[in-house]
Amino acid sequence: MNLRTLSHEYSTKERCRELLRRMRWPNGVSCIRCNYTTLCWLSTQEKFECGKCHYQFSVTAGTIFHDSHLSLETWFLAVHLMVQAKKGISAHQMMRTLGIGGYKTAWYLCHRIRAAMKEINPQPLKGTVEYDETWHGGKTRGRGKGYVGNKVNVMGAIERGGPVRLRVEKRITARNVSDFIAEVGGPEVARVYTDAHPVYKRVDFGKAEHASVDHKAEEWVRGDVHTNSVESVWSLFKRSVLGSYHQLSEKHLQSYLDEMSFRFNRRKASSDTLFLDTLRVLVHTPSLKFKELTNGKRDSMVITG
Repeated sequence: MNLRTLSHEYSTKERCRELLRRMRWPNGVSCIRCNYTTLCWLSTQEKFECGKCHYQFSVTAGTIFHDSHLSLETWFLAVHLMVQAKKGISAHQMMRTLGIGGYKTAWYLCHRIRAAMKEINPQPLKGTVEYDETWHGGKTRGRGKGYVGNKVNVMGAIERGGPVRLRVEKRITARNVSDFIAEVGGPEVARVYTDAHPVYKRVDFGKAEHASVDHKAEEWVRGDVHTNSVESVWSLFKRSVLGSYHQLSEKHLQSYLDEMSFRFNRRKASSDTLFLDTLRVLVHTPSLKFKELTNGKRDSMVITG
């Protein structure tokens, strides 16, 4: 599905609403308060009314689309742009492309879609898993290349030919790595491949076989042992930061990682499937308030690649 097809098929709010209705209630509409199935459609208000408790609700009530000043047509176009952009799309670009009134509105729109892209009950990794971590953050004037005071760590594990799991972590310790591998992996993980970082000597890999390559000795591949798959994920994300977002805060870094993982894990899906899968998650995602998104202390750290 390209942008032209999408604009034609979902050019009205009625068409958009009908698609959301089928996704939200595949077995027929039921009251969102008492689950009663006998309803009345109030065409003038564009709402359902329950025949039992008389509660009135719309197709988007209680979803991420609720109380949005943007039209459903705009939402659909925004979802399409985000799922199709391999390296992501910035709020400024979204604002210009869709003609959205201001940057704050576009930023809020992107983050609400991004919040729905977080994997729900992800399947455990299996088979051969590559693990690695990387630093993200900008350079500091007057400091050497190895200075990490304004950087943040990201841990990553990827199943060969399968999905990736990413997490922001303050410190890389044997306990953190062990917990992460145990959480994202399952009993079917047979091998875990890493580089030769000393921390892995104290990591609990469970029943999985562990092998590593020594990058300092310029050993990149030894038979089947390498970390090229997970390093390609780092490369993709860093290109996204430098080429699309330019900079982003530590506070929202996990959200951007979730978005990239969502897209990456569906890289073999067709554009139609990717778009519909994202909408299906969105229609079952509660509304994200602006205060919730911006709650907490202002983040001083900016990630620039």
